[in-house]
Amino acid sequence: MQAHTKSIILIILAVFASVGFARPAAAPPGPPVRNSAVKLTDANKPTDIPFPYTAEVTEDNVPIHCGSGTNFYICGKLKKGDKVKVVSSQFNWSCIVPPPGSFSWITTRYVSIDPDRPNIGIVTSDSIRVYAGSEQREPIHSETLQLKLNRGDEVKFIGKQKGDYYKIEPPPGAYLWVSTKYTKPIAPPVVKVIKPVVVKPKVDTNTPTKIVTKVDPNTDPNAAAKAEPNDMKALVPTTISGESENLKAYYAVDKLLKAEMAKDPNKQDYTKIKEALTVIAGNKDAGKAAKYAEFALRKIKAIELAMAIEKEVRLQNEELKKTHEGIDKARETRLAEVGALGKYAVIGTLQTSNIFISDAAKRYRIMDAAGKTICYAAPTGPIAKKDFSKLAGTKVGLVGKIEANPQISGALIRFTEIVQLN
Repeated sequence: MQAHTKSIILIILAVFASVGFARPAAAPPGPPVRNSAVKLTDANKPTDIPFPYTAEVTEDNVPIHCGSGTNFYICGKLKKGDKVKVVSSQFNWSCIVPPPGSFSWITTRYVSIDPDRPNIGIVTSDSIRVYAGSEQREPIHSETLQLKLNRGDEVKFIGKQKGDYYKIEPPPGAYLWVSTKYTKPIAPPVVKVIKPVVVKPKVDTNTPTKIVTKVDPNTDPNAAAKAEPNDMKALVPTTISGESENLKAYYAVDKLLKAEMAKDPNKQDYTKIKEALTVIAGNKDAGKAAKYAEFALRKIKAIELAMAIEKEVRLQNEELKKTHEGIDKARETRLAEVGALGKYAVIGTLQTSNIFISDAAKRYRIMDAAGKTICYAAPTGPIAKKDFSKLAGTKVGLVGKIEANPQISGALIRFTEIVQLN
């Protein structure tokens, strides 16, 4: 009985032990656990190095894992002498910024490609998962979550699409892990602080001091509105250091942009504004200001495209209006001619002809506007022997009867009345 009881106790302990050492399915999202500092032991005295710090790899073929343990899959390897940036630690593992060659996976479903920058993707929804990439496993089996991205965040493509996933550069906030036993913290260099010597300027008491008040465009709401695009270089110098200064420059240009958008579309000119925004967008130290500037440039591009389309539509409408006016005019002319034909059997230019009929009465030809013969004409009745040669070359209308005449292989009108229409 006692032996049986002991066996049950051993089985229960074994179950608890297996649960305690089981591996989690994936690294939890969010920032890694971060201890306050790493203690670097020197030959004589210990030195505390706060996070983040740079560490040097001390061995070759040191595996990089997607989590803090050997049971997490390998994402790459480091060689002796490589430098890594350590941002936190957990037990005997160091959390590092992904070194060159690292990559991540993101689903293609919620990423659109920027048409102006084919290597950049824009996230189209919130809480989109990014997974640690490994050359040793397919994207669908790379289950370790690194972070989540939101709508508008950008990712950089660094390889071909694989299945339903894009291969991307690890975004800021994505981390990997390496065993601390294979790294050696590098002590930061000692910076000697030199106290500056302030030299007071010599003041000439005989010369009156002129005080010039400089208007800060960030405090004066009307300063940016008063500035012209030609003064853009003054607002955005070619060299700006730091995110804060770039943000100030961006906000100043943004005021000019809003003022330009408020103008009549025919008077809007974004040339100088685009030049200033391009300077900010291309500055590596601009931080958020660079993203804001890039978004503003895309907005201007859309505005200019809409303006170009509106102008093209306006020109087409003007051409269409002229065409309609021409059609209406031609129709009115034709209707007038048709109305005149109600009285006359034929209308055209009268010309003399050498063809005579049996009674020796002279014949005439009726010509159209192109100079082609419409028909021949012969006076009949009371005007049969009257000479109409004096009307040659003028537009006339003939009242009479049209008949086919085999002698001339065409039509002949025997008219009883002729009216000059010019």
